[in-house]
Amino acid sequence: MNCRVVVEAAVPVFDVETEDEAIRIAISKTGEMLNPDLNYVEINMGERTSPAGEELPPAFIAADEALVALELEMTVFNVEREEHASRIARKEIGQRLENIPLEVLSVEVLEDEDENEDEDEDEDGDHVEDGGSRTNEAEDGNGNGNGNEADNETDTETDDDVLPEFEDLLE
Repeated sequence: MNCRVVVEAAVPVFDVETEDEAIRIAISKTGEMLNPDLNYVEINMGERTSPAGEELPPAFIAADEALVALELEMTVFNVEREEHASRIARKEIGQRLENIPLEVLSVEVLEDEDENEDEDEDEDGDHVEDGGSRTNEAEDGNGNGNGNEADNETDTETDDDVLPEFEDLLE
């Protein structure tokens, strides 16, 4: 099961005068802390409301210091439960954002089984490779392809892509 987890972070920002400036600095500061290890985490402005239900800006400024609410979204793969996904996201993000409080806002289960079936077969029911082209063996039956040099170059490129990963595993 794959899940999309949204975590709220309270990011402190110093020496700011406006809410917009505080938000820009907070997003930049958070991006620097997360990159390059967690460059797949999406950073968005958070939403705050007053006790009366009125929408408030995501930054609170007092004495040229601000506390900015940001929402950090990431996809967690191969988890057993939603609780497991939220713990993984909170741990991964929390390790990079030291001294910044985090709270899990939502966990959404992603359905990916239908997408995998669509990638494996085209409308004729023939097997489709990652590159989106039919396998030559299925069309020709003899394993030599159809004699088109463009198809043979595609097969060679695919083989070259696989070999470095295999060598990395051996090391």
